[in-house]
Amino acid sequence: MNIIVERYRPYVRHREFWFSLVLSTLLLIGSLFVNYFAGTYATLHESNSVTDLILSNIRVYDVDFVFVWGAIAFWVLLISLFLFEPKKIPFTLKSVALFVLIRALFVSLTHIASFPTQVHIDLTGIISYFTFGGDLFFSGHTGLPFLAALVFWKNLRLRIIFLALSVLFAFVVLMGHLHYSIDVLSAYFITYGIWVLAEKFFKKDLLLFNREM
Repeated sequence: MNIIVERYRPYVRHREFWFSLVLSTLLLIGSLFVNYFAGTYATLHESNSVTDLILSNIRVYDVDFVFVWGAIAFWVLLISLFLFEPKKIPFTLKSVALFVLIRALFVSLTHIASFPTQVHIDLTGIISYFTFGGDLFFSGHTGLPFLAALVFWKNLRLRIIFLALSVLFAFVVLMGHLHYSIDVLSAYFITYGIWVLAEKFFKKDLLLFNREM
């Protein structure tokens, strides 16, 4: 606890940091609300499923545990980083909020039904606010860890960890038939575009992210 307190001590009177922290938190909360309505809308208006080069040729695997707990582990790691590196919170949260908003836009545009055979995921409880069943394009499980890798790219160890998680989730959602292959492949290209936009939109937060305190 003392270590965490020491990490935050330089920011006690850092108004720019606290303003950006509050704003980034509000942006993330707002993006999650938008994501909820977009996911609910897409699920209610599902049309038909389509064939898929990969899913049509592999059987479904039980990846429920990795799909759910792997995502939880990702967020626990990210929050742990925030505890020890507070200056990295605003830019990271704003980047995630931008990711969620852009993904919500994509989700609301096309309403293809889930692949006919897929592993059962219990969409009750808190998970029901983040995953809906019809929110397919593009894969958040694949994209978010990749975004984290881009954000923490200068840290080789974190870069490798987040890239490994992204590739792991890509295989998991395909093996469980939870996403179409286009959802997974496109996630990397769209997420990179989001990263470029985040660099342009949140320049001050990026400077704080890289600043020596």
